[in-house]
Amino acid sequence: MERPDLDRLIQGWRGPLLAALVALLAGLPGLLMTPVLDRTEARTVQVSARMLDQGDWVDTRYDEEDRLRTAAGLHWLQAASAAVFTDVEDRDIRPYRLPSLLGAMLAAWACAWGAGALFGARAGFLAGALLGSSFLMSTLAGVAQPSALAAGFIVLSLAALGRLYVLAREGEAEASASGGAPPRLPRRLKLMAWGGLAGSILVGGLGGLVVIGLTLIALGVMDRRWRWMGRIGWLGGLCLLAVVIGPWIIAATVSTDGRMWNDLLEDNILTRMVQGRADWGLPGRHLLLAPLLLFPATLLVPAALATGLTRRVEPGVRFAVAWLVPSWILFELAPDLMWHQPLPLYAAAAWLASAALVRPMGRFARWGGAALAGLGGLYMLGASLYALSEFGGEASQAWATPTIGLTLAAAAIGGFLLYHRMAVTAALVSIALGVLAHASLAGLMRNLEPLWVSPRLDAAMVEAGLHPVEGRYRGPVAVVGYDQPSVMFLFAGAARSVTPEEAARAILERRPAVIEDREDADFRAALSRLGAEVRAEGQVEGVNYANGDRVSLTLYRPIVRAPSPRREAARPASEPALPTDEEAPLLAEPGAETQDVDAEAPVRPPEQPDGPDTPVQSPPVETPAPDEPDQ
Repeated sequence: MERPDLDRLIQGWRGPLLAALVALLAGLPGLLMTPVLDRTEARTVQVSARMLDQGDWVDTRYDEEDRLRTAAGLHWLQAASAAVFTDVEDRDIRPYRLPSLLGAMLAAWACAWGAGALFGARAGFLAGALLGSSFLMSTLAGVAQPSALAAGFIVLSLAALGRLYVLAREGEAEASASGGAPPRLPRRLKLMAWGGLAGSILVGGLGGLVVIGLTLIALGVMDRRWRWMGRIGWLGGLCLLAVVIGPWIIAATVSTDGRMWNDLLEDNILTRMVQGRADWGLPGRHLLLAPLLLFPATLLVPAALATGLTRRVEPGVRFAVAWLVPSWILFELAPDLMWHQPLPLYAAAAWLASAALVRPMGRFARWGGAALAGLGGLYMLGASLYALSEFGGEASQAWATPTIGLTLAAAAIGGFLLYHRMAVTAALVSIALGVLAHASLAGLMRNLEPLWVSPRLDAAMVEAGLHPVEGRYRGPVAVVGYDQPSVMFLFAGAARSVTPEEAARAILERRPAVIEDREDADFRAALSRLGAEVRAEGQVEGVNYANGDRVSLTLYRPIVRAPSPRREAARPASEPALPTDEEAPLLAEPGAETQDVDAEAPVRPPEQPDGPDTPVQSPPVETPAPDEPDQ
């Protein structure tokens, strides 16, 4: 049986397409299996769902008090995906993640397309596959936030610029030898470069402009020549930027009376650095995470570094170095940047790694690659064991075994083959095992039940008959002590984070409440002052992974007792009778009106013994209300 001819399979358009397919296979399990995540994803999809609900395609605020967010393009794509594949009321997170998956596929395609033109078809495919299968890219491909889609546009722009740079260098050399003018650069590449920049700004803000700008500046400094940059179509490119971004900027400026510009100027990295409002993280934190987040490409990092140092006179290698180094230094030193910010730079690392694969590797690259691959496997082993010990159960143990086994196999087999000078085979095997390992990791994460408090709370509210979508009780649900955007999304906007006093007033309005245990005493004191009653209908416990705190949430149903005959006779004719506990849910039908309860004259039921299921009652008339607790 003949071995498949890899070079024939990846020739022409097939190489980038196969790289995009690798990104699809790597990112799809996380998209399908991971519940909605706090905080960025939940905020992002809530804005998109709000757009779809209200038909307002300009307002990108999470709520009325939130700042206006500047990247509307992602919300438009998410809303379109949700409108096509689901009903907005279903609050299914998966359609909102499709643009991110497409962004990861675009990044892998563009990475392979650019590297293939500079280093050959084999190197191009391997570069795109290494980027698409990396743990960072495949994770963000299944998360509904701007990172993967913005990275796709940034990589597209820089891949086109890289090809323009190499063509300009070659054309200048030919013109210098012949004494004529350098040839015109392809208009198609100019359009792709400027279109990628416009798309990155529209979906991810100004981060793409920073990376692309630093790349061009670094190239000019390294080459000591800037003339070629004047030939990349500035007039047409700026017009394209105006066409793509201008309509939304105008609409947002008009609809917010110019407040958009205040939000943009006050909340960006440069302003925080100048004004000292930055939370400076640990320099080198992205470098420390790279062995895990780049995995399985980790085994080629030493080879990529050696290529960047020894072959930097080559135009393609020089462009990749200018793309990678300045922006990486900025991200290491800059404040308030998350672990996923260097994602567009991973494509440059993949370029250098693929360029290293077309030549024999030295001992340093082979030994260092095997050692780094082992370190990446140990990272995953430690993370998986920690997750199991803190949050795991039987189901998660079943997923942890293949996750650890496949990751260690990718590291061990890849390192072994690399050490024995079979670098391309090592890369292919590591990519295949890495994709399988990430699929198992998605299953492991899904089964760490204590982490998914909001989905379990949503299910418990439905089971208890308290969810506003059922129509028995009207919203919004009053939530105290658990302020996570995922609750807002899963409850279709029918939830509000409030104080204990406001939650007690919500009970008077016949609305359910969810109270975290640390706030329960204040909530019960507020109930007593207002003369309201509730019944506990269940409890959800877990870990708020946004801050690491353990939480215990109690679901409360509002109760209204039937008034006694003497009380009913004493009621003024103008005062309506309060519904009973059995009648209260009927008020929550859509379109039904509810009555505010007079807090000075509450309905007081007979005393009952205390117990965990006993309703919280107001005190007798003779008992004075307790003092206001400290807030």
